[in-house]
Amino acid sequence: MCIAEIDLIPRDRPFVCAPSSKTGSVTTTYCCNQDHCNKIELPTVGKPSPGLGPVELAAVIAGPVCFVCISLMLMVYICHNRTVIHHRVPNEEDPSLDRPFISEGTTLKDLIYDMTTSGSGSGLPLLVQRTIARTIVLQESIGKGRFGEVWRGKWRGEEVAVKIFSSREERSWFREAEIYQTVMLRHENILGFIAADNKDNGTWTQLWLVSDYHEHGSLFDYLNRYTVTVEGMIKLALSTASGLAHLHMEIVGTQDDSINMKHFESFKRADIYAMGLVFWEIARRCSIGGIHEDYQLPYYDLVPSDPSVEEMRKVVCEQKLRPNIPNRWQSCEALRVMAKIMRECWYANGAARLTALRIKKTLSQLSQQEGIKM
Repeated sequence: MCIAEIDLIPRDRPFVCAPSSKTGSVTTTYCCNQDHCNKIELPTVGKPSPGLGPVELAAVIAGPVCFVCISLMLMVYICHNRTVIHHRVPNEEDPSLDRPFISEGTTLKDLIYDMTTSGSGSGLPLLVQRTIARTIVLQESIGKGRFGEVWRGKWRGEEVAVKIFSSREERSWFREAEIYQTVMLRHENILGFIAADNKDNGTWTQLWLVSDYHEHGSLFDYLNRYTVTVEGMIKLALSTASGLAHLHMEIVGTQDDSINMKHFESFKRADIYAMGLVFWEIARRCSIGGIHEDYQLPYYDLVPSDPSVEEMRKVVCEQKLRPNIPNRWQSCEALRVMAKIMRECWYANGAARLTALRIKKTLSQLSQQEGIKM
C-alpha cells in the first residue's frame, strides 16, 4: 500500500520513512511516489560467527599440552636408553684398540714393573693410561661414595677397580690422580694406581681413576664382615705403617720447593693420630679365645653417626677424649703393644707422637716375637 504525499506527517521527514532503531532489526523503510514501491533489493545481512563451544575450547587447550607431554616423554626415553646402553656390559673386550701401543700378551704387572724399573716411578705414560682406560670393560658397581661410584672392571682378563667421578667433581679427580702420579709414590702397601682418563658416555663426561682391585673391599668392609687373628692384626697394622712410612719418607731432588715444611710436619702428625684410630678398629676385631668386640667407628659412643667438624673438634681438641681401650687387651702381649702404640699416636702434643718409621720398627719386632712371616 502506498501513502499519498498529502498524508505524510511531517511532510519534510515522515516518521514512517525513518529506519527502525530497534536493536537487531533487519527492517528497512523506503518512501517513494511511484508504483511498485516495494520492488527493491534488500541488503543481505551475514550471520554472526558463533563463539567456541566447550568441546572446541577443550580441544584447543589440550592439543599443545599433549604435544609438550609427548615431547618430554620422548626426551626421558632417549636419555634412559643412553644410560642403559652405557651401563650394559659388553660380551667381550675389543683388544684391537690397544694393540698399537701395548703388545699382545702384556699384563698390568708387566707394565707396572717396566714403569718402576725404567721410569721415575710417577706412573705409566699418559698415552698408555688412556689406552688402558678406554679398553676396560665395566662389570658391576661395587660401591658409592661422596665423590663418585666404584666399579669392578676387566682389562685383558685382569680385574681392576674403576672409580668414576662426575664432571662436577673434576677438581677431586685431578687432585687424586696428581697424588698417585707423584714421583716414587708406588709401594706394595699403597693402593696401586694404573690409569686416569676422561670419557664421554654420550650424555655427560666421566672422569675415571683406575687402580688395583681388592676383592675384600676396604678395611671398613672387611672388618665389618670378619674378625682377625693375632697374626692377621699384626699383618694389617704393619702393612699400614709401612705404607705410611713410605709416604712420609723424604724424597731428595723434588721438582720444586713450594712445600711449606712446617705445614707438612703438621700433616704427618695428623696422619699418625689417624693411624692410631685405624689400629683401634683392627684391634677390636682381634679374636682371642673367641672373644672380640663388635666393629665400631672411633668415637661411636661420643658423637653422632655423621658428626660435624665442630662436634669432633669439641671431643678431640677441647675435651681431649680418646677411644676407650678394653681391659682384656692387657692379657695379650700383642694387644698390649698395640694399645701402647695407640696411646703414643694420640698425644695432644703432636710433636710427642711416634713417627711412622718408629711404629713400623716396633711392629716388625712384634711380628718376629710372634713368629709371623710377612
